[in-house]
Amino acid sequence: MRRFVSILIGATLLFCAMGCDSFRSLTGNTKKTAQGSPYEVLVVCDGQEWESQLGTDLKALLQTPVDMLNQVEPIFDVVRITPRDFKHLLPSYRNILKVLCSPKITETAILAQYDVVATPQIVLTFQGPSIEAMCNYLEQNGKSLLQVLEIAERNRTLSMAKKQGAKALEKEIREEFDITMHISNGYLFRDESEDFLWASYEYPVASQGFFIYTHPFNGKASITTEALVKARNEFAKRIPGPKEGSYMTTVKRIPNVEDDGYIDFLPQRKVVKINGREWIELRGFWDVEKEFMGGPFISYTTLDERTGKLLTLDCYVYSPKYGKRNFLRPLEHLVYGVEFPQKRD
Repeated sequence: MRRFVSILIGATLLFCAMGCDSFRSLTGNTKKTAQGSPYEVLVVCDGQEWESQLGTDLKALLQTPVDMLNQVEPIFDVVRITPRDFKHLLPSYRNILKVLCSPKITETAILAQYDVVATPQIVLTFQGPSIEAMCNYLEQNGKSLLQVLEIAERNRTLSMAKKQGAKALEKEIREEFDITMHISNGYLFRDESEDFLWASYEYPVASQGFFIYTHPFNGKASITTEALVKARNEFAKRIPGPKEGSYMTTVKRIPNVEDDGYIDFLPQRKVVKINGREWIELRGFWDVEKEFMGGPFISYTTLDERTGKLLTLDCYVYSPKYGKRNFLRPLEHLVYGVEFPQKRD
């Protein structure tokens, strides 16, 4: 019998032993390519439960708006289907969340399986003895559920980049900054100058881009939000806009929703630990000096102890007609593939 991994509690439970055919473990030797779009979750749930408070809470959690985008977009798109339809039609979806409520279940939990009938795939089972118990559990552990789904998407991005990466660009980065990165095929080298490299992936309707740069570290004054934005603007000037003399810069004023004026704005800041290394994360908006265009950006800054300099990975998206989430998320994943060699002699 297939073993399940509990992602939120220590105990391992086997829901397939409970006699519900719709939720039995899916088996098979041939793994298909997983279906579904990035950041899309297939929720398998009975109508009664979906129309209850549990369904309302699940939808609200999965569709929590992404921070710092120019428009409202959910963290995940939700596709709901009944257990009967799921069993016959869609067992190979990339992100699956099964909802099972039964008084036979003695403990509320969320359990995970990977690559059950397709790859890459994550199958989560949210189970509990009552709607009330499951709602209470979700209130306490909902962020962990989002995190597990996000990690699954991130691992897909990094795995593909390692298998089919932009090798020439990765080599340029390694030679310029002495770091290793895993970058999906399709990103092209755009420009390089002292302590700076720029690359982008161009679509007919959008652009994903990132630039890497190093700058001096002179103590805490170098890592204030204002100092990091100032450094960003110095290097962003090297990314030209569509007209002569135009260039990227950081948005410093945004419309005031309470009147027709503007208010000062600084990017959202937090410290994150990734693969054992601390980074300062900034989320904000960029625009182009002398031109009407812009979008969201996210940057990660860390101290390179080998050189005594700050290293920044800055990622941006331009997508004026379509959503920005699915363009920005893969860029966010880049920092998880950054590797620093050992200290120099």
